[in-house]
Amino acid sequence: MHGGPADAIDLKTLGRVIVVKLRHHGDVLLASPVFTVLKNHVPRAQIDALVYADTQEMLSQHPAISRVHTIDRKWKSSGMLSRALSEGSLYRALRSRRYDLLVHLSDQVRGAWLARMLGCRYAVAPERAAGHAAGCGFWKHSFTHRYPLVARRHAVELNLDALRRIGIQPSEAERRLVLVPGAEAEARVAELLASEGIPDGGFIHLHPASRWRFKCWTVEGTAALIDRLHADGERVVLTSAPDRSELDLVAAIRGRCERAPANLAGKLSLKMVAALAGRAKLFIGVDSAPMHIATAMGTPVVALFGPSGETEWRPWGVAHRTVASSVHPCRPCGQDGCGGGKVSECLTSIAPDAVLEAAHSLLRP
Repeated sequence: MHGGPADAIDLKTLGRVIVVKLRHHGDVLLASPVFTVLKNHVPRAQIDALVYADTQEMLSQHPAISRVHTIDRKWKSSGMLSRALSEGSLYRALRSRRYDLLVHLSDQVRGAWLARMLGCRYAVAPERAAGHAAGCGFWKHSFTHRYPLVARRHAVELNLDALRRIGIQPSEAERRLVLVPGAEAEARVAELLASEGIPDGGFIHLHPASRWRFKCWTVEGTAALIDRLHADGERVVLTSAPDRSELDLVAAIRGRCERAPANLAGKLSLKMVAALAGRAKLFIGVDSAPMHIATAMGTPVVALFGPSGETEWRPWGVAHRTVASSVHPCRPCGQDGCGGGKVSECLTSIAPDAVLEAAHSLLRP
């Protein structure tokens, strides 16, 4: 029998648990296995989540989650009184749940305050680097357990390290991502595909955009890839967020294609993106939330990486290929483009042939 930490918590004492993940969409989705593992190991407990309001679709309808509490990013700019009222309402809602365990999956100081104010018997969070703002002493004494942030470890495993630290060892089967599109999203996507004459499993989902443009491939490369896929007899469906810059990117790509692909850019909610990805034979995109969404839906993925690292952020738990430059020893640098110039040469130098070869390896094994 494998041992565990000497200060492992008594799972039988847990009635309610709050998991805090105040990050972007992809980060929240990569935390979804934490809820599965907790529910499997403490089936009698109610497991709640606290996330930013715009990311709650990543966790809504997760079968292991009882409630999703949210923080609106707009509170910061809503005025002192309005923010105080919103924060007070959230605090009262959380306090009323009487949590036994708080699992904080980032290093924001809000987690330390919550651990203290909610009076949880146990609280676990990552170690903070020496000299971190808000003071290591305050952070250290806010939690009963802390786990190390290990470099070059996948984000899913880092999240699960919080549970390993308190004595819960996840199985391989429990580590898959969970995202439930819901009946409404599924029905709407089925209608859209039918209107384009595209059958389920008969298309490639291509999402070229990211909220950070320095993580995007080139218009020319994407258009050339689409033309090559069309020449192979494949159907391609393009998506993006409704953001103006992303819509412009998709328009520029379609404008350079010999035959424009089906275009659902700006027309889909996050749940609908999941429903679409789940019906695709392959997903192609950059390191972004939609790439992780496709992974959660079990769809094979070709992911292009530039300044971000595939070791930490690669597609999780599905057949995949990562495409990255082999001639830029500086990557992954984590910078917003070379020299902060918003253009990443390690991405713009990727040839369409490399992406097409990766796609072929998954489409025609």
